[in-house]
Amino acid sequence: MYISETQIRVRYAETDQMSYVYYGNYAMYFEVGRVEAIRKIGFSYKEMEDNGIMMPVLESHYTYLKPGKYDELLTIKTRIPSLPGVKIKFEYEVINEQNELITKGWTTLAFLKKGSHQPTRPPQNLLALLKPYF
Repeated sequence: MYISETQIRVRYAETDQMSYVYYGNYAMYFEVGRVEAIRKIGFSYKEMEDNGIMMPVLESHYTYLKPGKYDELLTIKTRIPSLPGVKIKFEYEVINEQNELITKGWTTLAFLKKGSHQPTRPPQNLLALLKPYF
């Protein structure tokens, strides 16, 4: 299993009238977590897309346990629980400054050829970077 951690500070624009993180912003936090997780193993999302493979989200699930609050530094723990095939699953935990789990969830993305939108295998260099974790 591959695990990565990324931190993000809650900005005012990401909150509602109660100074809580607006629930829709967790999709963005999850995206930051997965892009940074991939970057930390030495793989570039941008380079993959430039080479003709994209990764749209197929499924997303969120469980909100406690509110994130304005100006908190949140830690996004991102896991890849298994080596990807034509799909890749990411699992997330969002932890606040008090080390409390505030949100958890997962997303499933697919590898698609950019021009045809046909499913494809993940890039071999991504698999090579992930393989030591499994």
